[in-house]
Amino acid sequence: MITVSNLSLSFSGQALFKNVDLKFTEGNCYGVIGANGAGKSTFLRILSGELEPTGGEVIIDAKNRMSVLKQDHFAFDEYTVLDTIIMGNRKLYDIMKQKDALYAKEDFTEEDGILASELEYEFSEMNGWDAETEAGKLLQGLGLSLDLLEQTMASLPVRDKVKVLLAQALFGEPDIILLDEPTNHLDNDSITWLEDFLMDYPGTVIVVSHDRHFLNNVCTHIVDVDYNQIKIYVGNYDFWYESSQLMQRLIKEQNRKVEDKIKDLQSFIARFSANKSKSRQATSRRKLLDKLSVEEMPASSRRYPFVAFTMDREPGKEILTVENLSKTVDGVKVLDNVSFRINRGDKVGFVGENEIAVTTLFQILMEEIEPDEGSFKWGISTSRSYFPKDNSAYFDGCRLSILDWIRQYAPPEALDSYLRGFLGKMLFSGDDVLKPVEVLSGGEKVRCMLSRMMMFGSNVLILDQPTNHLDLESITAVNNGLTAFKGIVLFASYDHEFVETVANRIMEFTPDGLIDRLSTYDEYLEWKQQNRK
Repeated sequence: MITVSNLSLSFSGQALFKNVDLKFTEGNCYGVIGANGAGKSTFLRILSGELEPTGGEVIIDAKNRMSVLKQDHFAFDEYTVLDTIIMGNRKLYDIMKQKDALYAKEDFTEEDGILASELEYEFSEMNGWDAETEAGKLLQGLGLSLDLLEQTMASLPVRDKVKVLLAQALFGEPDIILLDEPTNHLDNDSITWLEDFLMDYPGTVIVVSHDRHFLNNVCTHIVDVDYNQIKIYVGNYDFWYESSQLMQRLIKEQNRKVEDKIKDLQSFIARFSANKSKSRQATSRRKLLDKLSVEEMPASSRRYPFVAFTMDREPGKEILTVENLSKTVDGVKVLDNVSFRINRGDKVGFVGENEIAVTTLFQILMEEIEPDEGSFKWGISTSRSYFPKDNSAYFDGCRLSILDWIRQYAPPEALDSYLRGFLGKMLFSGDDVLKPVEVLSGGEKVRCMLSRMMMFGSNVLILDQPTNHLDLESITAVNNGLTAFKGIVLFASYDHEFVETVANRIMEFTPDGLIDRLSTYDEYLEWKQQNRK
């Protein structure tokens, strides 16, 4: 259990959060959410003891062992994978190394023998003899081979390092687990395994994640970092989101009713205050008016951009035909005789690990590169907008302000007032629109690219990893915008919830060729599981 008492944190005199009182209990999984910069990761650092709060305290029973997912992918490069995982229980690892050092001594004394027996007892009590077996199970659960155990961390690609560090955080049955974005770089099978692991885990789990599907599956509570406060709500992410939206609507409706009542009273007072027969009643109503006030919602750091795609014209029957496309990139054939047809109403989610194949296909369809073989044909009634995975060509070395940048893609008749209003809906307000685009954050650049797409009025949207760099609020906005869009969508994403709610057709490039299924993502995964060799 973790008890947070009267916790406060300030930077440069500005309070990030204050007077926080929380209790995290065993058997529960807490999902930490909040806008970018709200302090989610900072809060985890305070809980782990890495960062000292300005005021208050974090109380953890001394008997409880805490494990934290490390973010430094190079910190363990000199160690083997096995040693790195076992370091998840540092005391066990130190005992193991101390034992090895004792037994390696040439002049083994009686005192060494006594110490060795004490260490052996403690090692056994901590299930040390099963450590390698447990490490192997964690590694296999995350989709890695047991052959990696004796390899050094330095020899692994980043994707595999992330999995090893996650295995480290889960190793040895810690009482408390802190996870910051644990699903980053994980494939779907690994995420499913992690979900099952955490759902069966008896201790306390606190996790920061932008993966809504993951939060829905594992969380028993949501920890909302907002209004300079941190509050716990029972339920998963969807329950919290729907409840918060309902509360917002209820408050707005309540405020509207109060405002209507105020207007009625003001009208009555204006009409009858000069009338002697009504003056007493008017005075009474004036007193009532003085007591009425519109309830203001607290200023929130959580803001949702307005993402809505519209079509200037409806697409015809002919959308896209791809025939026998092949393409080799850096000596590797990433597209091999690919053929498919896109129809009206299709929203195709490209899934799987072969990112290069998807990006290459999108680049060919947008005529950025030429195929080696094959052809494709767009319907004459189609118009396309493209969201590339790498947007650096649009921003690097560009000194235009956001306002001038978006003006390049706006209709000629668009006034500054219109563009400012449009950018304001995308969370660029006031003087923000004067910032040069080359200094924007990753999330801000994504919002600019989405704004650009919305300007075109296209009936076909092609998006390559559009949720990268976005917070939960922006992901939700893009999700809703694409779900509501009446045209054709081709997109790639690792966000399970995003693919499930937008796509009605799934494609995946595999070593055996292109899989093309008319289904939702969950139906596709179920079909794939049933047909797995």
